Amino acid sequence: MTNTIYINGEFVKSDSTDMIDVINPATEETISQVVKGTESDARKAIEAAFEAQKSWEQTPAVERASYLNVIADKLEENVDDFARLLTDEQGKTLAFAKEEIETTVEYFRYMAGFARRVEGDVVPSDSPNENIIVLKKPIGVVTGIVPWNFPMMVLARKVAPAIVTGCTVVIKPSQQTPLTAIKFTELLHEHVGLPKGVFNLVTGSGSSVGDELASNEKVGMVSLTGSFPAGSKVMEAASKKIVKVNLELGGKAPAIVTEHANLDLAVDKVIESRIINSGQVCTNAERVYVHESIADRFIDKITSKMSELRYGNPLEEGMDFGPLVSEDQVKDVEEAVEKAKSDGARVLTGGKRADMDKGYFFEPTVITGVEQQMDILQEEIFGPVLPIATYKDLDDAIALANDSVYGLSSSIFSENYHEVMRAINELKFGEVFVNREHFEALQGYHAGWRQSGLGGADGKYGVEEYLQTTVAYMQYDKKKK
Repeated sequence: MTNTIYINGEFVKSDSTDMIDVINPATEETISQVVKGTESDARKAIEAAFEAQKSWEQTPAVERASYLNVIADKLEENVDDFARLLTDEQGKTLAFAKEEIETTVEYFRYMAGFARRVEGDVVPSDSPNENIIVLKKPIGVVTGIVPWNFPMMVLARKVAPAIVTGCTVVIKPSQQTPLTAIKFTELLHEHVGLPKGVFNLVTGSGSSVGDELASNEKVGMVSLTGSFPAGSKVMEAASKKIVKVNLELGGKAPAIVTEHANLDLAVDKVIESRIINSGQVCTNAERVYVHESIADRFIDKITSKMSELRYGNPLEEGMDFGPLVSEDQVKDVEEAVEKAKSDGARVLTGGKRADMDKGYFFEPTVITGVEQQMDILQEEIFGPVLPIATYKDLDDAIALANDSVYGLSSSIFSENYHEVMRAINELKFGEVFVNREHFEALQGYHAGWRQSGLGGADGKYGVEEYLQTTVAYMQYDKKKK
């Protein structure tokens, strides 16, 4: 695979001859190569998007939305092919990969519905014979930096609202999972017929392509989903030209299990929230606080079920999760568990790299004997590792949950209405899930507090990220006819 740069409606050769290997994390085999694009490639893509946006924003919104519906239809026709490719490059189970593609289809259709729902306002004036009109306009060129854990769904999050609001787009996929983005681009090129320059794609590294996408003066907004360090670098680059940033960063989601919880439900949903995508989701339940009166029962149940989870070839049916995305990811998880053990924590099940011939697999792990100051309860872990602590009362639990630099997702398991309402109001997180798994809805609003990011995505509030405001002061003369 050579020409993986898509600019102004055409696949073009990069200025670079350097290539990036794409590794199947289940087999450790190189399955493809993509070009390592340059700052020059990114500038060309931004220029194409900038020129295209001038006419694109004048296109009626319903016409812009019609392209999203075509994208959804064509994706739906190719769900199985996209899902297989996604599993090969990222490692999620085939069933979950299919679910991601199907959700991506729904996301494009949902966002198309905003063609008639982006609205301004009319507000009263303090002056006589004047109306004040608030207009919403597209922010311009949007650059999107997409992560490896949900390469299709997050791509849709950045592309769909941009297109329907009249923005144009330049996307940089992750170096580890670029193949589905390229296949998506081929689908657009062959079947959708978007005007040239509305969608552009540049493969490459964050240090070169990503920096240009964040700092170029013709960019209206840079949207990144990734780690806190990556978000910090994007903010620094964007500050050079005061480019708006939209950042969805890491998380360390707490799950509070109270003495009034349905224990079996809590166990099942906490496990689901921890091991989905092999634990590589920023909203994963990363730490559990369970009431001391039920802690032994909860820990016994969850340890038993975690030890029975199936992992292996993600193409096989019945697998609960697949490999981690890379060798580096496995090493990071190994180091986090070893650090917890050296701090005095106890591993009840798992705790090490899986004994497999090939692949980046890590055993499902339960850790107890943890203290709040330990890294295992403070630092994000992208892997199937679940630390469990106890608490005395709800005041204690909420304080422990809020004691984090992150603020993306959280949850509470309780059948007590008063406990639930307190948690909803007092947890300092963008999302609070009640008696369910940690997975957001496309019509909701996915946004973090503190070091989990700025801005948000999904729903009507996510669409507003792609808009800017003009206020028109309309004075008139009552005497003129």
